[in-house]
Amino acid sequence: MNFYIMTLFPEMVMGGLNNSIIKRALEKGLIRIEAVNIRDYTLDKHNKVDDYPFGGGAGMLMQAQPVYDCYKAILKNIENVTDSPEDGAANAPRVLYMSPQGKTFTQKMAQELAQEENLILLCGHYEGIDQRVLDRMNVEEVSIGDYVLTGGELPAMVMVDTIARLVPGVLNNDDSAVDESFADGLLEYPQYTRPEEWEGMKVPEVLLSGHHKNIATWRREQAIENTRLKRPDLYERFLEDEKKKP
Repeated sequence: MNFYIMTLFPEMVMGGLNNSIIKRALEKGLIRIEAVNIRDYTLDKHNKVDDYPFGGGAGMLMQAQPVYDCYKAILKNIENVTDSPEDGAANAPRVLYMSPQGKTFTQKMAQELAQEENLILLCGHYEGIDQRVLDRMNVEEVSIGDYVLTGGELPAMVMVDTIARLVPGVLNNDDSAVDESFADGLLEYPQYTRPEEWEGMKVPEVLLSGHHKNIATWRREQAIENTRLKRPDLYERFLEDEKKKP
């Protein structure tokens, strides 16, 4: 899977992602991450990529031209993609714009995005990006939460990390992605490791029994209870989904 991150701070992005599980996935060739510097595509002699917004207001806006030229350069490096995705080409890669106005990023969305061969993530800065280029690129606005950051780099790193973990082979045990919180609409069950007793607290007996069916049942019950206590909103949604099942 290929990630193309359009940013003003490529070193920040690659420095944050080139570690741990993601680093091993890169080394194995399971994923590819390219941070592309938008500033490299400006036509301004002073390397400016921003200007004042029409109509006034605080801050500066990223200009359309360097963003769009950067985008077109990425497309040229992707096989079998036309030069005019804004015209509705079926093979155009999805462009995700990191924006507090976007749809909230979830595990379900990550699972969907993990099926893509190529993803382009656009990181804004300053007060945002000229709306015309966002429309031209047909971006999908995505948010990691209801708060505002200084740029889109951190959200992009969060999304790449989340999506990449779902690519087959990235995790040493692919079942880990299945059992994690949110994978089936529930939070994960409690987990324990050695020693069997610590500070007077013991590991639940069922986990020591070796009885796989009982362990699976206990974990399911604990996941449901964990969700009820910590995330009642998810619990209510889970109950509604359960009612719909035949």
